[in-house]
Amino acid sequence: MADVSDAELAQAKLRWEVERAERPIPASVRFDSASERMIVDFTNGASFIFPARAVEGLEHATTVQLAEVELLGETGLHWESLNLDYTIAGLMNGVFGTKIFMDSQRRGGQSRSAAKIAASRANGAKGGRPKKWV
Repeated sequence: MADVSDAELAQAKLRWEVERAERPIPASVRFDSASERMIVDFTNGASFIFPARAVEGLEHATTVQLAEVELLGETGLHWESLNLDYTIAGLMNGVFGTKIFMDSQRRGGQSRSAAKIAASRANGAKGGRPKKWV
């Protein structure tokens, strides 16, 4: 392994600072109890918002537990009382849990309960879904 000179180390640190300044960095996170959504604010003014209860491990959490969210460095979210961590990048890519959890969430919307069938029939009697105008 080659030794790194002080000049090379200084150049690497400078490159890192330039790169870091160009990317959005999480500045804060909070739970909005009115909308039941998590809000991650970034240093560039952007925000990422997602439904808290759509995330595996948060679906049955109390509002107090949801509000205990904190940033985990610059890359993650942490809920101490739930012993739960998620990467912000993963959440932004729609990864709200394990594959099994995500599949069950998707299938939930495809389920056919008696109430859902009745609502579908009632909607059909009114002429069905309105047309989408593009």
